[in-house]
Amino acid sequence: MSGGIFITGTDTGVGKTHFSVLLLKALRKNGWDAVGIKPFCCGERTDGELLYEAAEHVEPLELVNPVWLRVPASPYTASLVENRAVDVDTARSAVGQLRRRHQFVVVEGIGGWRVPLTGQLCMSDFALELGLPVLVVAANRLGAINHTQLTIDAILARGGTCAGVVLNEAMQSTPDAATITNRGVLEQLLPVPVLGQIEWGSTELDPALLSVMQRQLLVP
Repeated sequence: MSGGIFITGTDTGVGKTHFSVLLLKALRKNGWDAVGIKPFCCGERTDGELLYEAAEHVEPLELVNPVWLRVPASPYTASLVENRAVDVDTARSAVGQLRRRHQFVVVEGIGGWRVPLTGQLCMSDFALELGLPVLVVAANRLGAINHTQLTIDAILARGGTCAGVVLNEAMQSTPDAATITNRGVLEQLLPVPVLGQIEWGSTELDPALLSVMQRQLLVP
């Protein structure tokens, strides 16, 4: 099996896909055979399509996003509305295929850590099965400290490996006390490192963040 990382978020809409795309592009630019996968999409398939584009179409979209439900909700909720089961086995198989064929795989979760896939299985269960280190993306806004700590506590409580946190400027806004200080406070409070920060409108991964990740996390 190849190396890889699982990207989770403190919530939906915090910038997991944006970070995953920037990471994939940077790795490939630096000579890595890296691909991404969004095992589950609900609503639009945009996240899967962006990962497919970032990896330069080396794998088909159907493998990059193997399970797609049309209702914009959690996979479990969408499956109830659509009256069809979430095909977790297909998602597992797709991740395995990519890990066998490529040097590094970026696996992006859906929503947050505890989003339900079925009545018995959560995104966290799926992630832990893969055995990959987990990276947490948090939106740099009021509430980030609480949400980030809760997510990391949940990962560690289940015996997962949390590689660290990346803060994302998820929206263009006037800096306030929270956004200015969140990183420093999290660095003091968390048992894992804050690896870096993505500024609003970034089209490339900060070289310093890429260097940290390559050095600490991405060596196969």
